[in-house]
Amino acid sequence: MESTAAAAVPAGAPAEDGRTRDRVGALLLEHGPQSATELAARLGVSPAAVRRHLDGLVAAGRVAEREAPGGQRGRGRPARRFTLTDAGRSGFPHAYDDLALTALRFVAQHGGPDAVRAVAEQQLAGLAQRCSTAVDIAVEEAGTQPVDRAQVLATALTAEGYAATASAISSGGQLCQHHCPVAHVAAEFPQLCEAETAVISRLVGTHVQRLATIAHGDGICTTHIPTQRVPSTAQPTTRAGNKARPMGPVPAGRATAPGAGASTLSTPSIDRERTPA
Repeated sequence: MESTAAAAVPAGAPAEDGRTRDRVGALLLEHGPQSATELAARLGVSPAAVRRHLDGLVAAGRVAEREAPGGQRGRGRPARRFTLTDAGRSGFPHAYDDLALTALRFVAQHGGPDAVRAVAEQQLAGLAQRCSTAVDIAVEEAGTQPVDRAQVLATALTAEGYAATASAISSGGQLCQHHCPVAHVAAEFPQLCEAETAVISRLVGTHVQRLATIAHGDGICTTHIPTQRVPSTAQPTTRAGNKARPMGPVPAGRATAPGAGASTLSTPSIDRERTPA
């Protein structure tokens, strides 16, 4: 048998509470700061019910409570008014991506790809400076290897909203960004990804390679970070399948004459038996 207490709580109560709180937020957005009494009159509910929803919104950081200017100074509670916070406003639709796309399309039309690249670099300049400060402060403790710097950079990027992680692998390290704040814009303008990759390269102190990006449909932005810089005097490499091996010296007696154009892929000659005339 169901208990009376359980039967008294409607199954859809949490959903209904959520809808009412959304209506409270919409009224604050539309009409500005209001008291609980004013909100109750617009919603057609009791002020006590509205206060319960307002308490929840205040606890979530979506609404702030302030004393009304020229409020009651005599007996009773002073007049209080409620207003949306920045976090509360962020829950409503925005058109930031559309605005950014419109602006960059205009820049591309009148200034070309280089102008878009300049905008991307300027947009990332602040991020680069903040992350650079964090990396420089922590690098003495973390170490100077690129992989160590990537660990510190991941923490700094996470604080910027990128949800980044770094891990060591056999060939160096990987920096993974699980969120991209400009993914929709970067899908049309890859200069944003290119500028971000250049920033990562400067901060970790070595050449890096982007393996995947959210803007191109991958689930995570993945950047490969070698353990050390590749020296400019390194021997050239040839590829056999997927593995690279250094080119060794040519054995004595097998040097190719200049201009002969010999190749390891050339068809070998075939010795044929001569028939007497």
